[in-house]
Amino acid sequence: VQLQACGGGLVQAGGSLRLSCAASRRIFSNNAMGWFRQAPGKEREFVASISWKSETLYEDSVKGRFAISRDTNGNMLYLQMNTLKPEDTAVYSCAAARGPVATSRSTNYNYWGRGTLVTVSS
Repeated sequence: VQLQACGGGLVQAGGSLRLSCAASRRIFSNNAMGWFRQAPGKEREFVASISWKSETLYEDSVKGRFAISRDTNGNMLYLQMNTLKPEDTAVYSCAAARGPVATSRSTNYNYWGRGTLVTVSS
């Protein structure tokens, strides 16, 4: 398994969760990483991306609430989610991009992990 996300669960609105994604060194090194989500009945959408140099990019609705980070030593990707809303409910997946630059386009990612479900109750 090259990408494995975990940390999802059930949380009340206003609460917090931290998602983690373990990556193989081969796909983590020198590549940007990203988080995407897919809500029931909706298409997958971009959430956040971080470049190899840790420059970040966020979807507008999560700016100021979510924070993406990476631990180069441990080949780990994180998504800290605060002030969660019911509309954040989705399956969250981590992905590795083809290059070092942060990107919101799913077609720029060539490795995808199995998602983890986040449910936010009102």
